[in-house]
Amino acid sequence: MVIGIPKEIVEGENRVACVPDVAAKLIKKGFKVQIEKDAGMKAGFPDEKYKHAGAEVAADLKQFYSSSDIILKVQKPVEHPDFQKNELELMKKGSLLICFLYSLHQFELAKKGAELGIDIISVDAIPRTTLAQRMDALSSQANLAGYKSVILAANHLRKIFPLMMTAAGTISPARVVIMGAGVAGLSALGTAKRLGAVVEVSDIRPQVKEEVQSLGGKFIEVPTDESMQDAGGYAKEQSEEFLKKQKELIFKHVSEADIVITTALIPGKKSPVLVTEEMVKKMRPGSVVLDMAVEFGGNCELSEMNKTVVKHNVTIIGEPNLPSLVPYHASEMYSKNLLSLIEYSSKDGNFIVNMEDEIFKGAVIVKDGQVVHERTKELLK
Repeated sequence: MVIGIPKEIVEGENRVACVPDVAAKLIKKGFKVQIEKDAGMKAGFPDEKYKHAGAEVAADLKQFYSSSDIILKVQKPVEHPDFQKNELELMKKGSLLICFLYSLHQFELAKKGAELGIDIISVDAIPRTTLAQRMDALSSQANLAGYKSVILAANHLRKIFPLMMTAAGTISPARVVIMGAGVAGLSALGTAKRLGAVVEVSDIRPQVKEEVQSLGGKFIEVPTDESMQDAGGYAKEQSEEFLKKQKELIFKHVSEADIVITTALIPGKKSPVLVTEEMVKKMRPGSVVLDMAVEFGGNCELSEMNKTVVKHNVTIIGEPNLPSLVPYHASEMYSKNLLSLIEYSSKDGNFIVNMEDEIFKGAVIVKDGQVVHERTKELLK
C-alpha cells in the first residue's frame, strides 16, 4: 500500500503527519511512502531527510493523491487553494484518510467522505484505553500544548515566575490558576511549577486531586455528588447548578491570579464558559488569561480566536493551535502515534481495518461509503 503525506494547508499549521524516521519504519514494514514537496519544512524536516529515509518526494499533486491508498494528515481536510476542491475530493475512491477530524464538530465532513467513498479514521476518537495508549494523539499533542501555554502566558506577563530574594528586596512568586486537570492542564501545572510559580488547579472531577497534589499544585475542589466523567474518562457536560457553584468558588482564585490557563473541553459540545467578563474585570492589571479551548467556543467570555487582545487591562490569548508552535516535537510525537496505529493492524505492507476491534470501533468514522461512528450518525440525523 502507498502512504501519502501531504503538506498541511490550514493557516498556522506547521506540523507534518510523518517525520523521516517514522517514514523509514513504515517502509521497512512493506509500505511505500511518498511525501508532498516541502511538506515537512515548517516542522524542521527538509525533503532530503525523507529521501534519505527511502520516501519519494512528489511534485505532481494530482498523481500524489490518485496513487495514495492511505493519506496521513494532521488537520481536517479543507479546500485546496490550487484546485478549489476539498482535499477529500482529491483522494481516490476507496482510500483511507487518518487525521484529526473532530467529527462531532465536523460531521458534515464525515458525510462528504462517505459520499465520496473515502474511509476516515479520526485520531481524536481513538479510545483512551491501555491498549490504545501509544496511539493517543490527543494526549501527546495536549502534553505539548500545556507546556507551551505556560511559556506563552509567561512571555506576556509583566512579572517573573519564581520567588527571588535580592538586596533590593523580595519578589513574590507568580500565582497561576489552571482550569482543567486533563493532560494539558497537568502539563501546564508541571511547567509552571518548574518555573517557580504557585499553582492552583480547578477540575470538576474530584478523582484528579491526587494527581494535582503529586505535581505540587493546590486543588480547588467543588463539592458535588454527581459523577463528572464519562466511561471514556472525559469530562461530561455539567448542570447549570454545578457551573454556578464552580464559578462562585473560583472567582476569588481568579481575581488573585497573575495567569489563568483554561483547558476545559467537552467532546461534541461547546466549551463551557468558566471565566466571565466580570471575573476578568476583577483580575490584577497586567495579568494574563490563556484560553486553550478557544477553537471550540472558548472558556473565557472575552477570548477571540487567533487573537491576543487586551481587555480591562488583562491580556487574553486565543491561540487555537499551541502544538503547532512547537512543530518539531509535535510532529515527532504525532507521527509515532500514527505509526503505532498502523503497526497495530498491518501485515506485509497492508493496513487492515477490523471493525470488530475495540480501537477501530471507536476511531473509524466512515467505512465503505457509510458513516459508522454512532455519535456522528446521531448528529447527522
